[in-house]
Formats: sequence, C-alpha cells, structure tokens
Amino acid sequence: RKQASITAEARSKLVSWLIAVRRQLKLSFESCCLAVNIMDRFLITTSVAADCFQLLGVTSLLIATKQVEVYSPRITQLLSLCCNSFSREQLCNLECLILLRLHFRLAAPTHAFFLDYFTSRTTGYQTDGEPQKKWKWLACKVCELSLADYTFNKYMPSVIVLCAVKLAKDLLKTHSAQPTDNKAGSSKTLESFGFQEYATFEAQLLVQQCTEDLKLLVSLNQDAVQDFISPLY
Repeated sequence: RKQASITAEARSKLVSWLIAVRRQLKLSFESCCLAVNIMDRFLITTSVAADCFQLLGVTSLLIATKQVEVYSPRITQLLSLCCNSFSREQLCNLECLILLRLHFRLAAPTHAFFLDYFTSRTTGYQTDGEPQKKWKWLACKVCELSLADYTFNKYMPSVIVLCAVKLAKDLLKTHSAQPTDNKAGSSKTLESFGFQEYATFEAQLLVQQCTEDLKLLVSLNQDAVQDFISPLY
C-alpha cells in the first residue's frame, strides 16, 4: 500500500529511534528486528498518518518484546519515551489493530535469526573467540544500519546478513577476503554457509549487489563503526 504521509526518510528516522530505544531498554537485537518487520508488514495493509507513525513504531516494539523478551517494557515506560504524546488507550487500540491486520502471524525470519545461524555455521573460529566477537558485532552494526535504510527492503534478511558477515570479516581482515566483484568469491561465500544449491549465477549477482550497497552504507555511516575499523573509503 502506498503511504501518502510516510516517506522513506521518516521511516529511517523512526527505525533509528527504535534502535536507540532498544539499547536504552537493553532489549535484544531480535526484538528490534521483529518490531521493524511487524511495522513494515502493517504499513503494507493500512495507511498511517504522519502524526501516528511514532505510535506505530513503539506499539510494534511492544508486540515484538512480548514475543521475544522474558519481560516486556511497561506501557507507561514506552509512552514516556514518546514524551507522553499518546495515551495508553491509543497504544492498546493500535496493538489490537496490528494483530488483526497481521492475522496474529507475528513470527518472521529476521536479521538477528540469520546472524546467529550464520555465526554457528562459520568454521575456523572458536565459539567465544575474540575475532568472532568482533566481526559478529560489526556485522550486527551493519545489519542495524540496513534496517533503517528502505533501500534494503528489496533484499531478503538472509541475503543482507550473509553479505554483512562477509563484509565484516573483510573489513576486519580476519578472514581471507575475496574481491566483491569476483564471482568465485560470491560462490565461495554461499557454499561456506551450506548454500551450495543456491550458488547460482543469479544468486552470486544478488550477493555482489547487496555487498556493494552495504559497503556504500558503511562508508556513509563510518561514525557508527569507527571503533572497529579505520577509515576505508
């Protein structure tokens, strides 16, 4: 559904705010990813006014935390983060509407799920080794940046995370990096995670394109990852 009042820039600002909120409340990355997924799926079904967009974001986060976290934030706590611009009744009514529009189908494959999956499939690293912690953290940061950029909605979460992991390893030089314009490199990346059956020419092109888009995204947001990489571009 085309949103008359919601722009890609407005979505980017809201998702960036949700990422900051999840850090402040010490929520998992999975909660943030699921919240964005719920929000995007709701936007496909229902037109939303600009002045209710933040309410949609915080309500989606509440629903996601109920699915993922042991203890979800209190409604009053979430409303205070919105400067009490909305009432408890508004949030609860929107929560019911979201559940109805999505037919209570809340589970979804998220960036966080695939990040854990690809990490477990990676060989050559100790599970709790320092190198793995660094590139996993960097890959998570890259995924966070992609969540806020509407451009990456055209890619499946599995593709984004696959490319983010490869990019993180290449940037940290903890893995034998393959040039991103090398088809064999893309094929090797797919095969290394057990996707031999998907290592087709089309899949390689998709991985290359997504990797290039992620590189551009990182170059435009170096301040978000500067603790781990030196200026690269």
